[in-house]
Amino acid sequence: MTVRLDKWLWAARFFKTRGLARGAIDGGHIDYNDTRAKPSKTVEVGAKLRIQKGQTTYVIQVLALSDQRRGAPEAQALYQETDDSRKAREEEALRRKALASGIMAPSTRPNKKDRRDISRLQRQETP
Repeated sequence: MTVRLDKWLWAARFFKTRGLARGAIDGGHIDYNDTRAKPSKTVEVGAKLRIQKGQTTYVIQVLALSDQRRGAPEAQALYQETDDSRKAREEEALRRKALASGIMAPSTRPNKKDRRDISRLQRQETP
């Protein structure tokens, strides 16, 4: 069985559509065995993929091939994430959560005077 890389990523539920998977591959967010790949690259069992989605990076090893999108448990059986990748991803999530906890949201929406003050500050900061 041969499966294209964009189709496999879609079947493994890393991307909601094949178009999004293709865009990520074309954008250089997917590495196949530590090299940049094309969407039509044939996926092989045992291959190492580095997938970057937003601020999250997954390093996985392909365990099985599928060209059909199925349920999440079946999709997770197609790959195995490395321990280093899992630890790094969890640490990054904790770091982002800690940074976000210090930001206080305003209690109310800005009124007309506040909006004018914000606009005035923004105009002053732009060079």
